Amino acid sequence: MHVLLETERLRLRAFSGADLDNLRELHADPEVMRYLDSGRPAPGLLVSRYAGPAQFGYWAAEERETGEFLGWFEFRPVREDRTDEAELGYRLRRSAWGRGYATEGSRALLDRGFAELGVGRVTATTMAVNTGSRRVLEKCGLRYVRTFHEEWADPLPGAEHGDVEYALTAAERARPE
Repeated sequence: MHVLLETERLRLRAFSGADLDNLRELHADPEVMRYLDSGRPAPGLLVSRYAGPAQFGYWAAEERETGEFLGWFEFRPVREDRTDEAELGYRLRRSAWGRGYATEGSRALLDRGFAELGVGRVTATTMAVNTGSRRVLEKCGLRYVRTFHEEWADPLPGAEHGDVEYALTAAERARPE
């Protein structure tokens, strides 16, 4: 098992075939998917594409103490041909909500991206109405950049309010508060 990183309570590791059932269950939860993917996720793609060690990608998130599957985190280049700008994201089981896991895992990925991978800017997007994720991004130091609207064939409830982009640069991260 390739472990990308560990925090006080989390382990982020490469996906394996054993994660498929957990991913299907995660992506089948309507509350988890409320603001995501129009309800059409592809858990098999996560396992097949991100099963090996890599600097960037998607990783299974599990509780360090118990090994319980919590969901996944994403830290990947915005453009495939450049690694100076990365996108941050996550998807966690409802049982993990409100426990600080999203913030803990996101901060660890930001630390790694800026310190070890030479990333200059990290972005994240979510629906404007997703206040929980917006709070996580703000706790991690990302700042609101803009609200934008996209055309969706099957828009989710709340899409009329648009999506929001947050970002943080390495220079901003290095500044003392």
